[in-house]
Amino acid sequence: MAGCAARAPPGSEARLSLATFLLGASVLALPLLTRAGLQGRTGLALYVAGLNALLLLLYRPPRYQIAIRACFLGFVFGCGVLLSFSQSSWSHFGWYMCSLSLFHYSEYLVTAVNNPKSLSLDSFLLNHSLEYTVAALSSWLEFTLENIFWPELKQITWLSVTGLLMVVFGECLRKAAMFTAGSNFNHVVQNEKSDTHTLVTSGVYAWFRHPSYVGWFYWSIGTQVMLCNPICGVSYALTVWRFFRDRTEEEEISLIHFFGEEYLEYKKRVPTGLPFIKGVKVDL
Repeated sequence: MAGCAARAPPGSEARLSLATFLLGASVLALPLLTRAGLQGRTGLALYVAGLNALLLLLYRPPRYQIAIRACFLGFVFGCGVLLSFSQSSWSHFGWYMCSLSLFHYSEYLVTAVNNPKSLSLDSFLLNHSLEYTVAALSSWLEFTLENIFWPELKQITWLSVTGLLMVVFGECLRKAAMFTAGSNFNHVVQNEKSDTHTLVTSGVYAWFRHPSYVGWFYWSIGTQVMLCNPICGVSYALTVWRFFRDRTEEEEISLIHFFGEEYLEYKKRVPTGLPFIKGVKVDL
């Protein structure tokens, strides 16, 4: 893991990432450049080259590594906004681009603010897993093919809006869980209890035992509902359900080891929040 927190003042990564995310999002001004005479593709190529040159000039590793990732996510967000307002069958894909970029960027930003000791480049979750990458590419491919051969399938606005609401709900719930857990939240399941590790049962944790997983569960399925992707919609639901079933059991084994009877009592009172997932079975 490529951490930077030990070499920089507190909060500097958050400020750096926010500034460069906004810099990338300034691609929203590209239509003004094209109206000034630049061709669309030429203007985009010059814009991307200029952004990278500016980042190389301003930052050195490891700060450049943070800056280029945050700037890229901001750029994707800006392009998503432009696409969302376009009069094309790809407008709902623009919603998806905004949702995806905000999810990955906010994972880093909230970790930088909330738990800087665990912060690393991996906090962007851009290299989450091979399976995650394949799933994303599959959804893009399905949308593209269906948009070519069955464009009417991608114009079911009420379904896309439903997916957008699922995404917003999932994102808000996950970030609420991260803020509530504070330094107890980590992207990696912990097998050893730290001195500061406490059992969080307040806030959204009073509703669900695993609110961050519940949020991610509905966020991921919502992205496919938003795209009106029937194949990936079903496969995402089955895959993420199985993933969180196994992940929940793995995490609860550690939590029972850490907190013993305190966690078992909490487990009795509060559901996981994930459909048909009860967590690890405990023989009493």
